[in-house]
Parts: sequence; C-alpha cells; structure tokens
Amino acid sequence: MGVLDRLILRDEQWERISHHIIGDERTRGSSGRDNRMFVEAVLWIVRTGSPWRDLPEVFGEWNSVFRRFSRWSQKGIWWRIFAAMSDDPDFEYLIVDSTIVRAHQHDQALGRSRGGLSTKIHMAVRGLGCPVRFTLTAGQKGDAPQADALIAGLPADVVMADTAYDSDRLRKAIADKGAVAVIPNNPSRAQKHPLDKHLYAQRHLIECCFAKLKQFRRVATRFEKTARNYRAVVTIAAIVLWIR
Repeated sequence: MGVLDRLILRDEQWERISHHIIGDERTRGSSGRDNRMFVEAVLWIVRTGSPWRDLPEVFGEWNSVFRRFSRWSQKGIWWRIFAAMSDDPDFEYLIVDSTIVRAHQHDQALGRSRGGLSTKIHMAVRGLGCPVRFTLTAGQKGDAPQADALIAGLPADVVMADTAYDSDRLRKAIADKGAVAVIPNNPSRAQKHPLDKHLYAQRHLIECCFAKLKQFRRVATRFEKTARNYRAVVTIAAIVLWIR
C-alpha cells in the first residue's frame, strides 16, 4: 500500500477545513498550490512522528513543506482552523486536566518533571471529549494556576477537574461564571465541598482525549524546538479529533 493510500483526510473532512485556509486551488501563488497535499504532508509528520527529512517525496521537498508549516504556525492559520472546528455551542460540560510530554533538551516551554525534561499540555475539553482550549508550560508547573485561563470566557453549566485543581480561587472562578464545580476535595481541606460522583464519572472523557491525541506520535513525543511549532502540532491533532 502506497503513501497516498493512507492519507488521513476524507473529501468531506477536507471540505470542512479548506474554507478556513488562505488561498485555494484557484489562487495564484504559493498559498494556493495544492493546499490539501501540503496539509496531508504535515498530518503524515504529526501522525508518524518521523523526522521532516523522512517526508516521502510524493509530498514534495521536505524543507519547503517544513518552512511552510512554520509560516502557517507563525501566522496562526492552524489555530484559526481549530477555532472554527471547535466552535460548538454545546458547552454543558467543561473538563480540565493536564498531561506530560517528554521533550528534547533544547526545546522551549521546557522543564523538569519526574520523567526528566518535559512539556505539559493543559487542556479543557467539552462534554463529548473534544478539546476546546489548551496551553503549554514547562513540565513542573502546577495544574490549578493554569485552569483560570482555560475556562475564562467559555460558557458551561459544569466544570470538572481532579483533586489537583481543588483551590478556593478556582472554585470561585467557576461559581462566578454560573457553573457548578465538580472537583474532589483535597484531603487537607478543612471545609469539604459536596461532590456529584455521577457527574464526576464523566471526567474520563479528557483522559480519552489525551489518549487519542497521543496516537499522533509527534504529540506524544515532542520534537519541535519552538513552543510555537509544538503548539501547532497539538492544534493539528486536535483539529483531526473534531472532524472525525
């Protein structure tokens, strides 16, 4: 089976994202030259985790594809596509959590955690387990301080998180947005809060989301030197989850 028999995007999926890309097949200049094959080339890299130099020739010259990928990262094109795909009004639940990704020594957004040099992805997903917002930090950064930015401005009836997010500040931020906090109490907490265990069972959806994202090998192991390009890699994988 050849490379072109294993492309990720179906026609209807490409149709959904192509409207949010600058230029199309009718546009003159580099922005309009076979955008679909370029996106497939990037998806091949993100899915396989292969070095850019190993990009199959059918996708074009690897360095040209890499430079274009970097330009799109700089211009925010990947993020614009993700924002369009994740613009779903059904925000009954928001679930917040983080995951550690092992990274290379000279990368940005890098720190030390138990597993060594690493980056941490902090993410909010909606009720069906698709990502709606994420941020990157060094691996040793705490979870609760990142949560405020993850949920800010996102409507929700319920915000779920694990014990690491049990703080008075976050509980107040959740209440201020008119939502219910479904967060287990830290054992050290003197004043306990009630926990809806039935709702809390839905928190596994974010763990499933991380598992799906890490099926893309370039998400699971970070190879990008810059935080911007790694953020683009995570964004691209998140787009695929929305259009599956």
